[in-house]
Amino acid sequence: MTRGGGPGNRGSSVAVLFVVVGLACQEVGASLAVLLFPQLGPLGMVMLRLVFSALILLAIARPRLRGHSARGWRAVGLFGLVLVLMNGLFYLALERLPLGVTVTIEVLGPLTLSILASRRASALVWAALALVGVVALGGGGWDRLDLLGVLYALGAAAAWAFYILCSARVGREFPRLDGLALAMVVGAVLSLPLGIADAGSALLRVDLLALAAAVAVLSSTIPYALELMALRRLPAAAFAILMSLGPATASIAGFFLLGQHLSLLEIAGIALVIAASIGAVRAGARGARRDAPPEGEALAEPIG
Repeated sequence: MTRGGGPGNRGSSVAVLFVVVGLACQEVGASLAVLLFPQLGPLGMVMLRLVFSALILLAIARPRLRGHSARGWRAVGLFGLVLVLMNGLFYLALERLPLGVTVTIEVLGPLTLSILASRRASALVWAALALVGVVALGGGGWDRLDLLGVLYALGAAAAWAFYILCSARVGREFPRLDGLALAMVVGAVLSLPLGIADAGSALLRVDLLALAAAVAVLSSTIPYALELMALRRLPAAAFAILMSLGPATASIAGFFLLGQHLSLLEIAGIALVIAASIGAVRAGARGARRDAPPEGEALAEPIG
């Protein structure tokens, strides 16, 4: 009989710690980005995050440029476009909404994708629970939330769902991190015009560039590395459940780092969306065990 403190349990505990630290880094990075908005603007911040993330990924992956099909390059181009939309809409929403609310709305993207992909009747229950949570997010009235910010967050949610689909496709066409690194370069290039216009002369300040690089490391590099290590130790379903806690960590970061207070009804709404996400993941895992496994898995990296 295996005792509770065996190597397997220790490995799982370490993996959980990796995910929690990764989530914390993402939300600290998002909070730092919000603090830089007055100087760099949200689109300027998006540009710098993508540029620095691309440089870091290129150095790590050193992707091969030859030997790829036209279909693979089209997949990379679409992935890069989705990266720009996902990050841009998320930061535009963050400019108008609290961090916890923004991340909760954003989570609806992968949650909806999971519900649509499920063939179980329980998916309707989780969809209804998520809907109740979204209504509660408005604190009893959506008029107290910035409408444009909500629309931006919903756009980011849709982009996150496309991110997952594109990530799976690129992962089949390119080995290791090559596809992601090349897509990040495409995204960085596409973000330059609006990003330069939004940031303006602030791009000449070395201190702001250093802080933007820190956002890229906190929001992308560290979480991605920790998530990859966690996935080697945890089942995909358990990993997805832990990632569903993103809205909670975002709310905590928004409270402590940005002074963003949420009402009890908003906190209840966030809890309901988290519960719906966990329920949908568990239902999907049961369905996957019953049916044939999917063709491939995508790492649904959050963008906070």
